[in-house]
Amino acid sequence: MQRLLVCCLLIILSAGCRKDMPRPTIAYKDIPGFSRNTDGKTTVKGFYLLNEGNMNMNKSSLDYVDLINGRYIRKMYEAKNTTIVKGLGDVGNDLRIYGSKLYAVINNSNKVEVMDAATTRVLKQIPIRQSRYVVFYKDNAYVTSNEGYVAIIDTATLNETGRIPTGRNPEQMAIIGNRLYVANSGGYSPPNYERTVSVINLDTRQELKRIDVAINLHRLAVDEEGDLYVTSRGDYYTIPSRLYVVDTKTDKVKKEFPIGASNLVIHNGLAYIYCVEWSHITHKNTITYSLIDVKTEQLLDRKFITDGTDKEITIPYGIAVDPDTEDVFVTDALNYVTPGFLYCFDKNGKKKWRMGTGDIPAHFAFVKQ
Repeated sequence: MQRLLVCCLLIILSAGCRKDMPRPTIAYKDIPGFSRNTDGKTTVKGFYLLNEGNMNMNKSSLDYVDLINGRYIRKMYEAKNTTIVKGLGDVGNDLRIYGSKLYAVINNSNKVEVMDAATTRVLKQIPIRQSRYVVFYKDNAYVTSNEGYVAIIDTATLNETGRIPTGRNPEQMAIIGNRLYVANSGGYSPPNYERTVSVINLDTRQELKRIDVAINLHRLAVDEEGDLYVTSRGDYYTIPSRLYVVDTKTDKVKKEFPIGASNLVIHNGLAYIYCVEWSHITHKNTITYSLIDVKTEQLLDRKFITDGTDKEITIPYGIAVDPDTEDVFVTDALNYVTPGFLYCFDKNGKKKWRMGTGDIPAHFAFVKQ
């Protein structure tokens, strides 16, 4: 009886404490030096920025950049979902908007968090082991799992409806027509890396073939001609990072660029690329920035940051292009354990502004007007 009374008292006290705790509120800061000239063309009003947070620290967070008023809004998820104790989770790995929903892939928390894109209120948490990236085709979301498959999610019911086997440790995906291309890395079993891109028919949900490209593949991007740009991270010893182009009409590699590539975005005929290449031999990163004319498939003799302010960035970690202004956004992860920065450069490569972020800012999702 005494134990029961003690338990009841503890429940009452803890409920009282929770009631008295301040709830997170949405707070914004004006972005210093903000400017945005759209020349009357405004298709997006802002973007969500997913901060990864270091592994096992449960510090993923979701921010919003208001491109109309020049404001930075922090921790949208926590402010709108106050009953979820652990917050967004551990290691945010991808972020996309499809229809009215916002999908955040949280790798180490083994889930996809689905939110209302307008309010960031949670609609459902979908469990997927070691989830990595998400893309969409018709009424389905496709999510890679490091366990060697692509999970199929019905975007209406938000239920998993099937799985498609891939190579080992699949990473980023791209869709061309009714085909899903999946970069297989094998990154969990070095030096026995994977080196293929899986090609999947999305109508039959069958893997058709695997394209041999290079070891330890990661990122995919599609140009206006339907060519597929594929990044290889190398082995961090003697095999360097490289960028490859696959002709998706023949599903053959047609070009190798002799540059490192960690991440890229293709917009209006240009591929914007950065590389942070770690070496186990020198125990140092080599950081480079590149620009490719994808129409001619030529590496240009200039970087996309032209004013020397790339030297301010410690670890470039995310990249996006404003579809209205062609401003380029680059995030800086700094030391991976403290809040980073978001940089904005104009289309001529000159720095416009910088804003503080959460830990390891990485993934963008533009919100349309």
